[in-house]
Amino acid sequence: MEPNYRPSLIDNASKHSSVLPFAGSDLVLTPTQWSSHVVGKISSWIDLDSEDDVLREDSEIALKQELAWASHLSLQPLMDNLEAQTYETFEKDSVKYIQYQRAVSKALMDRIPDDMASTTTAVLMVVGAGRGPLVRASLQAAEETGRKLKVYAVEKNPNAVVTLHSLVKIERWEKIVTIISCDMRCWDAPEKADILVSELLGSFGDNELSPECLDGAQRFLKPDGISIPSSYTSFIQPVTTTKLYNDVKMHKDLVHFETAYVVKLHRLAKLSPSQTVFTFTHPNYSPNKSNQRYKKLRFDIPIETGSTIVHGFAGYFDAVLYKDVHLGIEPTTATPNMFSWFPIFFPLRSPVYVKAGSPIDFHIWRCCGNTKVWYEWCVTSPTESPVHNSNGRSYWVGL
Repeated sequence: MEPNYRPSLIDNASKHSSVLPFAGSDLVLTPTQWSSHVVGKISSWIDLDSEDDVLREDSEIALKQELAWASHLSLQPLMDNLEAQTYETFEKDSVKYIQYQRAVSKALMDRIPDDMASTTTAVLMVVGAGRGPLVRASLQAAEETGRKLKVYAVEKNPNAVVTLHSLVKIERWEKIVTIISCDMRCWDAPEKADILVSELLGSFGDNELSPECLDGAQRFLKPDGISIPSSYTSFIQPVTTTKLYNDVKMHKDLVHFETAYVVKLHRLAKLSPSQTVFTFTHPNYSPNKSNQRYKKLRFDIPIETGSTIVHGFAGYFDAVLYKDVHLGIEPTTATPNMFSWFPIFFPLRSPVYVKAGSPIDFHIWRCCGNTKVWYEWCVTSPTESPVHNSNGRSYWVGL
């Protein structure tokens, strides 16, 4: 936060402030830190035990804000179990779950005609149920549409399962919800699902292994079953961001320049509109399906931008949950007031100088091995850069 910012300085009547809040941390996480801690610290002036009422109230507000900014953890979803604080942060994103509820409502309406609503029960499976927000959203959708629902909540984290059991008991869902405490990859479902719901998306769409997870889980679906989300697309654009580049350079090693960072981007210049990268659709019944991808993109820098320096590429995603219900963080179509995802940043080991009006040729690969998935990237014009993260030597997500 801006060191001089205090919530009490805001004039509630005029809604103006002499010192506005400012997120200036650009916190970054390496793969080994994703599941354990945040790199950063809270403002030194915060004092929750102050005898000064104004300072104490300011401290409480600022601490909550700073913890919210620090919640942009990128995850190793298959290798590690999430901590309670991470679940709690995600569950507070009401906008996301409203969109999921809308998607499930539309899917139920399509799945069960009005004249069959009282006699037909849809089977819905939540894979990666966590502590239950998608279960709740799905049941609210059923109530909203007057449809009957049978829910299987599949979750591998034993700590989350304990909370899930408690939720089911408190809400009296025992006759509707069946909790499955195991990895979705190892479960044999007793019946097929009409609807498969998941929230496995990362900041780049596929960077937290949603394709791999859902390809495995689609065996639970009926042949005409519905996946929510039904598709997602990644986007990327070249950026100038001296602050973030210097933060990476400070580590003085190759690994940090070959790591993609989930980060709140604010001190940057977007040099060209974002372009689509990879799209994944679910369910995917293609006989020769592969989640490996390659894309070459050419970005044209407007002449009026002038000569510039490219420090790396900012990535986003947009997902179609069902039909016209979407959510995402691509700047031109971003879902308002949603905070579960920050952009992803792919740095360049050496900044690239681009003359006014010159194009940038960017290449990116999504590579799949037996035990991990990783990205490789490089620039070939106006100058050539090395291929970053070759063979996933620095940065990867474990299967």
